[in-house]
Amino acid sequence: QTLSFCTELSGLEAEEVSSMHTSISEILKEKSLKPSRRSLPCLAQSQTHPINLNHFLSVPLSPDPKPDLDDLSQSISTSCSLLPPQTAEDVKDSYIEETEVSTCETRANPTFLLQKPVSRAKLGTRADSLQGKKQSDASGLLFRDGKKRIDYILVYKKSSPQVEKRCTFEKNLRAEGLMLEKEPSLTNNDIMFVKVHATWDTLCKYAEQMNIRMPFRKKCYFTDWRSKTLGSRFHLRCQQIKDWLPKNPMKLDKEALPDLEETDCYTAPFSRARMHHFTINNRETFFSNSTRSRIVHHVLQRTKYEDGKSKMGINRLLGNNTYEAAFPPHEGGYKSRHPIKTHGAQNQRHLLYERWARWGIWYKYQPLDLIRRYFGEKIGLYFAWLGWYTGMLIPAALVGVFVFLYGLFTMDSSQVSKEICEANTTIMCPMCEESCKPWTLSDSCVFAKVTRLFDNGGTVFFAIFMAIWATVFLEFWKRRRAELTYDWDLIDWEEEEEELRPQFEAKYSRVERVNPISGKPEPFQPFSDKLSRLMVSVSGIFFMISLVLTAVFAVVVFRLIAMEKFASFNWDFIQKNWQFATSGTGVCINFMMIMSLNVVYEKVAYLLTNLEHPRTESEWENSFALKMFLFQFVNLNSSTFYIAFFLGRFAGRPGKYNKLFNRWRLEECHPSGCLIDLCLQMGVIMFFKQIWNNFMELGY
Repeated sequence: QTLSFCTELSGLEAEEVSSMHTSISEILKEKSLKPSRRSLPCLAQSQTHPINLNHFLSVPLSPDPKPDLDDLSQSISTSCSLLPPQTAEDVKDSYIEETEVSTCETRANPTFLLQKPVSRAKLGTRADSLQGKKQSDASGLLFRDGKKRIDYILVYKKSSPQVEKRCTFEKNLRAEGLMLEKEPSLTNNDIMFVKVHATWDTLCKYAEQMNIRMPFRKKCYFTDWRSKTLGSRFHLRCQQIKDWLPKNPMKLDKEALPDLEETDCYTAPFSRARMHHFTINNRETFFSNSTRSRIVHHVLQRTKYEDGKSKMGINRLLGNNTYEAAFPPHEGGYKSRHPIKTHGAQNQRHLLYERWARWGIWYKYQPLDLIRRYFGEKIGLYFAWLGWYTGMLIPAALVGVFVFLYGLFTMDSSQVSKEICEANTTIMCPMCEESCKPWTLSDSCVFAKVTRLFDNGGTVFFAIFMAIWATVFLEFWKRRRAELTYDWDLIDWEEEEEELRPQFEAKYSRVERVNPISGKPEPFQPFSDKLSRLMVSVSGIFFMISLVLTAVFAVVVFRLIAMEKFASFNWDFIQKNWQFATSGTGVCINFMMIMSLNVVYEKVAYLLTNLEHPRTESEWENSFALKMFLFQFVNLNSSTFYIAFFLGRFAGRPGKYNKLFNRWRLEECHPSGCLIDLCLQMGVIMFFKQIWNNFMELGY
């Protein structure tokens, strides 16, 4: 029986043999094994425990198992029992995996599993995915056999009670074409890692379903054609002059980024029927790191773990603590012992770290093509916008510094400052009616001089400049974005090509309609359901906005109380500078409320967006961005609008002051104006907000 099985394996078609991870051609090339044809099935699993192999191959692989599978498993277990003894470490690892497999076999509900026929060629692949060989030189980014790449990692606890859901989920993942291998943690015995690998067939299948654009031909520009046909001495002279001139220090050396030339290709949605048209030089590198992770994430989100309309996806399993974490790994370390100039980059992540994410090259242009290749188009466009925005802020910052210096040099010669500082005999009304005393106008001389720094003739010019700058920035960014979308071949991308969100599919899978664009049936959300969810979302938005306005009103009341307390304070320093004390404490409290509400707003916006059940990922992002914009706009600018347009407008006059709740007098502006309060409000919020954001991003 063993001989007949070896003969059948040797007679498989080329396509089936190529799908096996440990194919016959690969086994014959191994120098250490040197197997005969009769011993091929055993030597392919030379480091697998015989009981494991017997148990795994005896598992029914389809609803109606053929009788010859049992004979095959029996023959293989019989012949493999003659293998040499294993080491204790190999037996331990095999026992751990055998325990996990046996647990899943007994607890998984077979009615919820995806039933797909498995060919004999995939029999060895399935067995090898669970019982891979453990090589000493295998990298941490590969399976134990040192060949299959880890595309995703799932983490769970052995003590978790959700064993049945996890086992069903993992079985369905294997039925979708993913390979899984388990690895125990070295620091915690309760933690188990599940390494996920997507085969070539699985990547091609889902790349076609997801309409992922892949390169198929190198671009040929008009300038290239002209340089080839109209090459002359003049062009050569121009090139020599360019080489002789000093290089732009902000540009990266092309020799340091050799891989950027390969991105200059046309792309098209991937199709298995037209695979020969695509530029496939190497199957291992054809799909980038971000694309492989994106495809596996797509499968993880759409795989069921129970019977039900919403019982699917890794997000729900993370929510009910079936898995502790799920993440795609990087392709290697970002540091190397050898310098990159002499030994080159060991991977793209190392290249990005050396040529992009270093403080020493902060003045260099970003390698956007490399960022796009490693992280994807969306993150590449984000960093392109961030770099463009930072560069455009340089002229605005220079103009702002000149306006500030102008106010600093003219601070003592200002007419308003002189009048306030010399008004020693001008008596001002007390700030409160009980314990406050009258004060002279010259007591606020320092406050008036500081106001001059931000309120001078150059401020009007700066306001006009910033209005023009904002328009110019937007229009120039549109041009820059158009260049990038053309270079990255994103012009023909349409939102209709996006796949449906798994949450939308799970919620409305029972109601379908024909898509007018693709002509295929798809889940449909009724208008009544969509309207009701939208009304709930809008109500939540208005409630959160009203909460912000309530917080601003509370800060206003605090400023009124603090103004009276500081104006009647026993300490002369506080009593003379009650304006600074009132504004400073009010701004600090307002800042703490803004940062606290930001955390709440983000979670509320996330919940409301999920409640709406958007159809595609773009619709989800647009809805979430709209909510966050409304929340952030009201949260950050409501207190600023109060100071700019309402502070001091309704204070009244001596003898008839307007009071809040007939108790506290409304706050007045300083004799030199309210702009210093506005600048203090914006300055403190922006300064501390930047410090907090940098601490969270770089420190914590």
